[in-house]
Amino acid sequence: MAAPALLVHTRTTDYRHDSIPAGVAALRGLGAFDVEATEDPAAFEGPLDRYAAVVFLSTSGEVLTPPGRERLRSYVEAGGGFAGVHAAACTEYDWPYYGELLGARFDRHPALQPGRALVEDHDHPATRHLPRVWHVTDEWYDFRAGPRGRARVLLRADESSYDGGGMGDDHPLAWCRGQGEGRVFYTALGHTPEIYADPDFRAHLLGGITWAAAR
Repeated sequence: MAAPALLVHTRTTDYRHDSIPAGVAALRGLGAFDVEATEDPAAFEGPLDRYAAVVFLSTSGEVLTPPGRERLRSYVEAGGGFAGVHAAACTEYDWPYYGELLGARFDRHPALQPGRALVEDHDHPATRHLPRVWHVTDEWYDFRAGPRGRARVLLRADESSYDGGGMGDDHPLAWCRGQGEGRVFYTALGHTPEIYADPDFRAHLLGGITWAAAR
């Protein structure tokens, strides 16, 4: 049986992460998906039905054309999966639907540093393998508004474990939600190339994307 197809978008029109190639390689290395990576917004202007999920991997800025936006909206509303990784929250600020789809928009981050991520929901394939307290080095994104109430929060940041956090005790890092008939997963982690070699993070991605891709 053929592996489910993923369309992985890595276009950037703002900051570009050096970790993008490592992220694409990690998704291919999971062995669970047939990964088609693209930087071409025209890839979203045709039918998306053959993909089990669309992944925005550290995209930034405006990365879709108006027809591509409408195709992505129709795809998710009709049951397609969507997953966002790290800077996917720094994307399509001019498109209100995208903010609704993802659940939150990036605001700022402190310096890259180690800290603690706390598993809030162990009953999800993105987090069930993780320890209750997960030691991670990342950028610890703050969001303009948290997604709680619109999403199922899976992982949150312990701001007492690093310097510069700006959201307080309720600081979601990963979550999932429904949008129309589709499923959405997002993780704020994924800044460094090194994290994509971490077995726990790879399993986090696998669980979240597999969940989003399940129709």
